[in-house]
Amino acid sequence: MSLHIRPATADDAELILRFITELAIYEKAEHEVKTDAAGIRASLFGADSTTHALICERDGEPIGYAVYFFNYSTWLGRHGLYLEDLYVSPAARGQGAGKALLRHLAKLAVARGCGRFEWAVLDWNTPAIEFYQSFGARPQEEWTIYRLTGQALLDFAAGED
Repeated sequence: MSLHIRPATADDAELILRFITELAIYEKAEHEVKTDAAGIRASLFGADSTTHALICERDGEPIGYAVYFFNYSTWLGRHGLYLEDLYVSPAARGQGAGKALLRHLAKLAVARGCGRFEWAVLDWNTPAIEFYQSFGARPQEEWTIYRLTGQALLDFAAGED
């Protein structure tokens, strides 16, 4: 079986939305997907987008995707690569697609001079955690992610606290 990783294009918006939905179902959060193919096309592939996506294909069939962007570390004085989403269809898992996507991104990070390659994983996702640790990734337990969203974000931005 031949794996091929390619940059996603706007023509992949519906495919990416399907993968996003499948990932959300796996993560028990399907209700949180609020976008549609037009939203993916505009936000991921619009002229001002700073986000990128990859499609992984096996024998010409799409089996997974990754979405990533570059962030910045003030302490390192270097950019980093942040993996927002990594997903491989259940039927294609265990055949190297996830590792191939991650390796592709690691090579990109090294080529771009990034000081870090980071992502988040749900604390209950033991298969993913074990997979990531199998090639040397380690959790950053001293950091807690905070998020403002929805009405709290709108209120805070408006100065209503």
